[in-house]
Amino acid sequence: MFEFLDLTLVVSWLGLFGIAVFAVSGALDAARKRMDILGFMLIGTLTGLGGGTTRDVLLGQLPMYWVKDATYVGLCLIVSVITYFVAPRLASRKRALIWMDALGLSLFCVTGAQIAVEQGAAPLICVCLGVISATFGGILRDVLCGYDLVLSQRELYVTNAVVGSTVYLGLHWLGVDENISVLGGFFAAFGLRSAAIIWGLSLPSYGAKDHKS
Repeated sequence: MFEFLDLTLVVSWLGLFGIAVFAVSGALDAARKRMDILGFMLIGTLTGLGGGTTRDVLLGQLPMYWVKDATYVGLCLIVSVITYFVAPRLASRKRALIWMDALGLSLFCVTGAQIAVEQGAAPLICVCLGVISATFGGILRDVLCGYDLVLSQRELYVTNAVVGSTVYLGLHWLGVDENISVLGGFFAAFGLRSAAIIWGLSLPSYGAKDHKS
């Protein structure tokens, strides 16, 4: 029933939406640091483009996508400026940041893996690049804003990107319609991340229990 959808257009819009969402998450972190509008634009743009840039460098896709098409940079700047004016009206900027980050992660893990598939990368590398696309923008955001890395939180995070990338890749190699594969990967990642946020799901951490020597 998805045959009427143009796959290239769907992927393009998903990519743009993911970039915008991550840019918003970066701008919200800038709000927590009480930066000026240029700080919002810088952090938002670096967060929105960081994961995809790392992916393209590793794949040898140069010049990078945002150099070839300024739309991506313009989008990040616009949503960052909008966030600058909207953020003061949000009752909980931290909560909004968490959910914006969840959306961005879920979108980028799928589109990152899909781009790797298009470049002929091995399945394991496709999953790795999906995870990198989904997490490196958030890592860069946290480093620049001086917060604890999002990777260090107890709730499932990287796991969601692994699951989303793997589900997409599995459906793709089974010959499932590409649009369904993309949506399947997205909902797998977002569903798991949502459950982790709501119920505090986590994997056992190193040194969680005291061990007798």
